[in-house]
Amino acid sequence: MAAPTEGPEKADLNKTDPEPAGAAERAAPASARAADFGIDTTAKSTSEAVRGYLTNLRNGDLGALPALLGLLALFILFTALDGGGTFPSLLNLANLLQQGAGQTIIAMGLVFVLLTGEIDLAAGTASGLAAAVMALHLVAGGNLLGAMGTTVFIMFALVVVLAIALALLLRIWAGAAFSAVALILLVIGFPPNPWLQMLMAVCVGVVIGCLTGFLVAKVGMPSFVVTLALFIAWQGVILQLIGDGGTLGLRDPVLFNVANGNLSTLWSWVLFVVAAGGYAAVLLNRQASRRRLGLVAQPTGLVLLKIAAVVVLAAIATLLLTQNRGPGSVVISGVPYVVPIVLVLMVAGTFVLDRTRFGRHVYAVGGNREAARRAGIDVVRIRATVFVISAAFAAIGAIVYSSKVGSVSPSAGGGNTLLFAVGAAVIGGTSLFGGRGRISNAVIGGAVLATVNNGLGLLGMPASVVFLVNGVVLLLAAGVDVLSRRRSAVSVR
Repeated sequence: MAAPTEGPEKADLNKTDPEPAGAAERAAPASARAADFGIDTTAKSTSEAVRGYLTNLRNGDLGALPALLGLLALFILFTALDGGGTFPSLLNLANLLQQGAGQTIIAMGLVFVLLTGEIDLAAGTASGLAAAVMALHLVAGGNLLGAMGTTVFIMFALVVVLAIALALLLRIWAGAAFSAVALILLVIGFPPNPWLQMLMAVCVGVVIGCLTGFLVAKVGMPSFVVTLALFIAWQGVILQLIGDGGTLGLRDPVLFNVANGNLSTLWSWVLFVVAAGGYAAVLLNRQASRRRLGLVAQPTGLVLLKIAAVVVLAAIATLLLTQNRGPGSVVISGVPYVVPIVLVLMVAGTFVLDRTRFGRHVYAVGGNREAARRAGIDVVRIRATVFVISAAFAAIGAIVYSSKVGSVSPSAGGGNTLLFAVGAAVIGGTSLFGGRGRISNAVIGGAVLATVNNGLGLLGMPASVVFLVNGVVLLLAAGVDVLSRRRSAVSVR
């Protein structure tokens, strides 16, 4: 409180008056206000920032560093072992991006669930069900009633209505809106249209997420049991829609190009400018905001170095992908469409987790659920919402991987789809124990698994070796997670 300007008696009378103190606090500089709350406002030099990062590594905060080092080692290893030079070729590297995009997108959605300390084992078959509805609508010429049969169609519509009611009960407004769109598209119907079919697939994913979130968060059933049961149930629904041994082809140019098409050279460089410029703007704005508030900000030189590194790497990748990589007389060039799709989803997911109240609540629930509840966070709503997000991402991933193979089979979303998606999130650095991870972890982990599968396939390794290596990689990632958490706990003490 500011020193009194009147007599002692007058000052004593005004001792409990909050107004002078409030005015003084508002007038004080940001650095002074931050200091009052014990926030470190000391500016860091580049050497101090590097030492701080190394200290964090020693304390177990490894982040995505092991996955990045592993990815670099895999590229070097497979390039050296592949005597024919196929692995490092532009055609194979672009194909690698397209092959792993679907599972990577599913992994990005799973990050939200893992951050709360839960698991979604049904994400794989949920994606398969969304893909099956999309493909069935295309093959049936828009007549889902005739393709499903009256009984199945009515039951499907009732499930959608139930999802709307549950979303409203949980106050997940976006979930209720997308589920309502699914009901409208289902009941009213529409002629074959790839954009509306993709929208329907995403809406079906949201419906599935509302059901899963209600059972886990509101009813209180363990997520492992619920999602395992739904994994089996959705597999049965897929079989009912497609038929045992059947296959639904995606013979639409728009759907085919989602995972197989490429941007033109001009639009590839436009994407580079937008992505690199956006990254630079975000980092510089964050640094300026922290300095303006009197908080610790990274040294300007270090920030500029990070921006320069990302811009150079992105420019090299764009330059390579805009070269002709087609075999023989076939011309193939440009950045694959899946690249901007993954980038948009990663930026959106990162913004939600880093810059919104919902994202802070997700980390809080994953860190300590009871503490979050006592702090006034609606834990039930947060836990239910992450399953809705996971299922929506799973549906988008289904669109991508179905586009890549050009069809939807009864095994869509089953088998290794879920295992690789969970593995991608964990390998990238997302903790299985909740509270720690980022959307970018799933992208890095997805790149690691895609590289392993692609490289071993080019070397002619049998499926047994591929499964074994993937299992060992996932086991190592889980081990690193456990050890780093143990190290962090020791350093806190």
